[in-house]
Amino acid sequence: MATSLPRGFRSHVANIGMKDSTDDFTLVVADTKCAAAGVFTQSRFAGPSVVVSRAHLSDGTARALVVISKNANVANGPQGLADAHEVVEGIAAAIGCKPNDVLIASTGVIGRPYPMDRIRAGLATIPKSIVGTDAEAIARGIMTTDTIHKIAQATVTGSTARIVGVAKGVGMIEPNMATLITMMFTDAKIEPAELDSIFRRVMDLTFNCVSIDTDTSTSDTAVILASGAAGNVDGAAFEAALHDVALSLTKQVARDGEGAETLIEVTVDMARDGEQAKRVAKSIVNSPLVKTAVHGADPNWGRVAMAVGKCNDTDIDQSKVVIRFGEQEVYPRQVDAAGLERLSAYMRGDDVVIHVSLNNGNASATVWGCDLTDGYVRINADYTT
Repeated sequence: MATSLPRGFRSHVANIGMKDSTDDFTLVVADTKCAAAGVFTQSRFAGPSVVVSRAHLSDGTARALVVISKNANVANGPQGLADAHEVVEGIAAAIGCKPNDVLIASTGVIGRPYPMDRIRAGLATIPKSIVGTDAEAIARGIMTTDTIHKIAQATVTGSTARIVGVAKGVGMIEPNMATLITMMFTDAKIEPAELDSIFRRVMDLTFNCVSIDTDTSTSDTAVILASGAAGNVDGAAFEAALHDVALSLTKQVARDGEGAETLIEVTVDMARDGEQAKRVAKSIVNSPLVKTAVHGADPNWGRVAMAVGKCNDTDIDQSKVVIRFGEQEVYPRQVDAAGLERLSAYMRGDDVVIHVSLNNGNASATVWGCDLTDGYVRINADYTT
């Protein structure tokens, strides 16, 4: 059974010919203007979609969100910004709201102008009565090089309120905000300020902890809309449910990294503080040498030690650090030949866990990524051709 949108939302998903025959135009409309929050890329080359949506979210409300896939509309100068505004204005006219109530996201090739003739034709086909509720169609409509659509849902404990989230992204992923494009919709009633605070906390613990290739996109957009149709909810219960949805999507993104075959989970604990734990964990999961070792099922703990050491924190003492693959300690306790064989077999699985204890404090962090394969090189070498 397909996952439906929460109460208070309707959708229109279509192909308007941006690149191929798959859906590339996704519009979600709330029945009424509702609470909204978002976080965006920190890239200095942020695309017009990010610029427009940041401005439109300044009052913590929105009515609609449109995503155009297979074209990022980035690095196109003033014309790119004008085109983004034209899309937003077209959506507003079609659904009967103000342009600043419409959010926009765009994803795909950088440096190619929007084919505005096709977009204008697509805007003209938006039905007067939007009735779609299929969230899986939304998840498919925002895909670019993703191999599978990504969707998750949860019910807020103690209520009938639901949260449904979708995401896209398999490359150019090293979040510096939340990441990629992810949209979440809920029928919980929650005030904009509280929604913003909760959303930022959850993003920091989930999407901000995923990395595929250390590259921060120009178009990263994470947005949540709350229709309020299900009434009030407990804030803590809502945050827990939102975390479950975001964490599921985070792992789906990491597992579907371009060319990926293995999900890598890195936990760093006993650290000085959360910032140190996260930074060291990211250093490990982002290391090409660690990624290729995982791809080759090679339990080369020396590469993990290298990734920890290059953080250059003066309070990291190598004599106190403990490194494990799965449950098996590999440093400082040595592993015999039989143990290495078992570890190699473990690393041929779909998931590999690397666990590092710094033993200089009580903080911890977990991040997710994937192995580095020749498939990643092939996909990105041929991306625009």
